[in-house]
Amino acid sequence: MMARKRIFRIITFVALMVMSFSSTQLSAASSRIKDIVSIEGIRDNQLIGYGLVVGLNGTGDTLRNTPFTEQSITAMLERLGINTKNADMKPQNVAAVMVTANLPAFSRQGIRIDVSVSSMGDADDLKGGTLLATPLLGADGEVYAVAQGAVAVAGFSASGEAASVVQGVPTNGRIANGGIVERENSFELTDMTSVKLSLFNPDLTTARRVAAAINTHLGTNMARALDPATVQLEREIGYELALVDILTDVEQLVIKPDQKARVIIDERTGIIVMGAEVRINSVAIAQANLTVSISETPQVSQPGAFAQGQTQQVARSTIGIDSGDDRRLGVLETAVTLQELVNGLNALGVGPRDMITILQAIKAAGAMQAEIQVM
Repeated sequence: MMARKRIFRIITFVALMVMSFSSTQLSAASSRIKDIVSIEGIRDNQLIGYGLVVGLNGTGDTLRNTPFTEQSITAMLERLGINTKNADMKPQNVAAVMVTANLPAFSRQGIRIDVSVSSMGDADDLKGGTLLATPLLGADGEVYAVAQGAVAVAGFSASGEAASVVQGVPTNGRIANGGIVERENSFELTDMTSVKLSLFNPDLTTARRVAAAINTHLGTNMARALDPATVQLEREIGYELALVDILTDVEQLVIKPDQKARVIIDERTGIIVMGAEVRINSVAIAQANLTVSISETPQVSQPGAFAQGQTQQVARSTIGIDSGDDRRLGVLETAVTLQELVNGLNALGVGPRDMITILQAIKAAGAMQAEIQVM
């Protein structure tokens, strides 16, 4: 009786360990809907503007090479009531820059955002400069923010009479909280009765799983997959939760995204990335390289004691050929997994560059059930 109880405990423990391992694998392969989709309307908007950075230590634009900087200085001073049309200006402490920023979704008036500043002319360094008030425009031509402040530059440049050094990019800087939102986006999520969820990696199976998970959680048929990249969520009339509340609950749901069997190859760097679903049919692989090595070992030829002659250097060359005859023909069985494929190619002593050629040859032979994408 005691032995039976002990065996039962062992079986129960093993079963719990297997269930725990299976759930760990499932959770590792699963993702929240929040992490695999973007919600319609919840997105950043790009802003751009043109301005002037002043206060540089003689590292600004050369007006002879950048006439737009001189025109900008003249226009700015005229707005301030200073006439400089007939003046001969040669400032070296001013640089024309492009200012860019991202306006987060639902940003309200008065919120500060980070801005990036990049030189347009031949300025050497923006370190120590201050950006003057610059309007930032959206794609519709409206001003959404105004940027101003001291430019922080990570790189630096230094030069002497015979040498110079540049670390990083001194003509590119950033102003933390340098932009103030002046105009709000008119988009209101609460006024919508339906919204679309866009998958980052379009896939029919994943889109269907997202819609099924949403419907199961809500107990209705509000969600449906329109195409591999889009799932439409439509709030039913009379439903107790608002659309914002529905999205808050939906984005926390966990599903297992599906993926297409694909092999990504970058021939320039020799990088190979293979998905877990890549399968190889039964195929034989052999890889041989012809290597020719030549080594020079010069020797000295010296005449005898009473012989009339001169000491000379005689060339001695040794040529070695490795035809790769020691490489064996490797056979990969049917339905080879990704791990088995990697192990098989490594056993043949195949390097990354040769592996790219082998993978392309396997695909050409029709033995690879995957898509090869060359970057």
